[in-house]
Amino acid sequence: MNTFILSPLEQFEVQSLIGMNFPILGYIHLSLTNLGLYTIITTILVLSIHFVSLSNKQIVPSRWTISLESSFQSLHGLVKAQIGKANEMYLPFIYSIFFFLLIANLNGNIPYGFTITTSLVVSMGLSVCIFLGVTILGLKEHRIHFFSFFVPSGTPLVLVPLLVPIELISYVSRAFSLGIRLFANMTAGHVLMKILSGFLWPMFTGGIVIALVTLIPFAIFLGIVGLELAVSFIQAYVFTILTASYLKDAIDLH
Repeated sequence: MNTFILSPLEQFEVQSLIGMNFPILGYIHLSLTNLGLYTIITTILVLSIHFVSLSNKQIVPSRWTISLESSFQSLHGLVKAQIGKANEMYLPFIYSIFFFLLIANLNGNIPYGFTITTSLVVSMGLSVCIFLGVTILGLKEHRIHFFSFFVPSGTPLVLVPLLVPIELISYVSRAFSLGIRLFANMTAGHVLMKILSGFLWPMFTGGIVIALVTLIPFAIFLGIVGLELAVSFIQAYVFTILTASYLKDAIDLH
């Protein structure tokens, strides 16, 4: 049994797959890790999905093309509702984030796959980069007036020294909240699936009677797998809609 029940955290380890040493500038080591490999795979899948859809020359669109068009319309509506019609130029950015995270999350549900969004380097890297980009955008659009964002309208002057640090901390926390939410939800689901699958396999191979009894927890496990697939969609959407919301705050200072 110990052969199958391994640490549920082993699936998140970043491991080197191919490494090369170069005697340049003293010593340089370059390697391709499982994190890098699945990031490349995710990018290729996203591009391939859209390339296949766009290359469809049929008069009647296929179901795949219709589904992508529906996704585009949904995200287009999200951008118009959150950021406004005058700022639809951010639609490609929002669209790219959603599909990258969606495919990355779904990749992790394949057996022996690697979920890149369970890496803090990826989830926090995306979160911090979006935070910095939104802040730079706000400073570019409003310059010094951008700092009025940290003073709620109608605030008495005597309360400004108290509220400004609170608003500043709340604003800076955005740099971490996006990534931590994505990282925590994806990690928790995969840990649970790893623990359950580690117990189910020895039980299925322990005898006919035990295998029949194991069908009940196995049905529960399948339900959790389905839930994890739904979480993959939900987390990509939540990350996207919060990004759009932060863009709106930087543009409108609300």
